[in-house]
Amino acid sequence: MSIELWTNCRVATMQDGYGLIEDAAIAVEGQGIAWVGPHADLPQAMVDASTQRHDAGGSLVTPGLIDCHTHLVYGGDRANEFEMRLNGATYEDIARAGGGIASTVTATRAAGEQELMLQSAPRLDALMSEGVTTVEIKSGYGLSLEHERKCLRVARALGVRKAVDVRTTFLGAHALPPEFAGRADDYIDAVLAMLPLLHGEGLVDAVDAFCERIAFSTAQTQRVFEAASALGLPVKLHAEQLSDSGGAQLAARFGALSCDHLEWLSDEGAGAMAAAGTVAVLLPGAYYFLRDTRPPPIEMLRKRGVAMAVSTDCNPGSSPCTSLLLMLNMACTLFRLTPLEALAGVTRHAARALGLPDRGVIAAGLRADFVLWNVKNRAQLSYAIGYNPRVQTVFKGQPR
Repeated sequence: MSIELWTNCRVATMQDGYGLIEDAAIAVEGQGIAWVGPHADLPQAMVDASTQRHDAGGSLVTPGLIDCHTHLVYGGDRANEFEMRLNGATYEDIARAGGGIASTVTATRAAGEQELMLQSAPRLDALMSEGVTTVEIKSGYGLSLEHERKCLRVARALGVRKAVDVRTTFLGAHALPPEFAGRADDYIDAVLAMLPLLHGEGLVDAVDAFCERIAFSTAQTQRVFEAASALGLPVKLHAEQLSDSGGAQLAARFGALSCDHLEWLSDEGAGAMAAAGTVAVLLPGAYYFLRDTRPPPIEMLRKRGVAMAVSTDCNPGSSPCTSLLLMLNMACTLFRLTPLEALAGVTRHAARALGLPDRGVIAAGLRADFVLWNVKNRAQLSYAIGYNPRVQTVFKGQPR
């Protein structure tokens, strides 16, 4: 047994509320946590077996942060559409005029893998600089087998090159590509043909869809979910962002890991999510950037006991954001989450939203992903705007 010890820290385990342990110690063996608790209770066997000791300098330690909903791999940007919106155009106006997702599809298709890697890596670096140790990256800007494969390959490569765990989600049913204009059912056929091929190449961890009036119907989404289930893949859903389509109920029937956005979620949808254990992923960056006025029904989600995760939704059109700490602040200020709920939303509940029970809390037997922060008060993580108090990240037991 070879142990590395971390001492002189305050550990927010996130197991029961903050689960705060003052004057704590963490024993790491390999890539996992061997022990955590008050320093005074540290077993002598751990001390005797320790080969390296780290003084955390009084830092607050939290689980590694998890960004559970991003579209991080894409080509180009949509700054021009930002200006259009400020001149009065709505998100739907832009999408129906051929902009929105379609414009990013054009730029992404035109970019090679190396170019996409060069554009996407700085976005991932920014997330990692704020303590992110796990990130989900969706496809959905290729919308053909060749280009969806390219985006997923880049996402996988980022996870190999960087000290971060990348989970990939196939979002072929994101938008209707121009070559399928007016033929949504035919495009869903194409998506269903892509899925087993991409899964067979080891590029897919989960399957997502955009169920909305400007995207795909519940019937079309159900076909995607049935195909995913047949392959043993978990599903997620962009649901109830612009209207109440009943997507949350559909996703719950398939035991979805998460439903995301949810500004128009009904009480029936929230009840279905609660019964299925489906996580609500809140995306305050998109709410802010699109200047929405209808927030997700937070109190309804609380009353129903639906776990709430928080994510950047990093994408070029509605949330060009690479700061998960900023999302903590926005979740509190715009959606009225408490600082505890916000932090749980990027640790414990974000792990659930990705189906990853081995992380999100600090406990013996789980992965040694944690972050040291130079803060005195836990609420400072969601309080300060534009401030990054990260001291150090430990990823799979290794400091970086």
